[in-house]
Amino acid sequence: MSLKVGITGGIGSGKTTVCHIFEMLGIPVFYADDEAKKLMISDEILVEEIKTEFGAPSYFEDGSLNRKYISDIVFKNTNQLNKLNSFVHPAVFRAMESWSSQQKSPYVLKEAALLFESYSYQQNKFNILVSCPLELRIMRVMNRDQISKEKVLEIIQNQFSEEKKKTMADFFIQNNEEELIINQVLDLHKKLLILSNES
Repeated sequence: MSLKVGITGGIGSGKTTVCHIFEMLGIPVFYADDEAKKLMISDEILVEEIKTEFGAPSYFEDGSLNRKYISDIVFKNTNQLNKLNSFVHPAVFRAMESWSSQQKSPYVLKEAALLFESYSYQQNKFNILVSCPLELRIMRVMNRDQISKEKVLEIIQNQFSEEKKKTMADFFIQNNEEELIINQVLDLHKKLLILSNES
């Protein structure tokens, strides 16, 4: 069984770039947020839970998710958002368990934007935080998604603070455009290979 390692970072921190470097080193990455989107259409248990809670308009006739309908409900109501997450997170966990059991590498990565917020970090042996200065993150997201600074800050406010995340992570990668990411990933890769042999 591969060692499970979580990886996260605030929006715009560059965690996807870091994951791609790990993949180049032969480490499989489970992208939890992408998987969640697929599961909301393909996982029968999850689909039924969403329909029961949010009503038939949650899905179009072709079976695809009515994202606007759902987001209009959950982003105005924290209780409803928590309810949706309480359905989605167990489905993602089931998919992760199934996926990781099929991997042959010494360790695997689970990439998730809300790794700490969802408490799914507790299912991993170790967790990595990709850190990046706030102003740099804001600029990256504004350029990437063509959205306003206010909108980026709104998203950031729904995530744990960098300080809180640092208390929950085991390893750190600084993506500040001063320290080379590749060297940091290579060093961490070596450590994780040793730790996977010990476990």
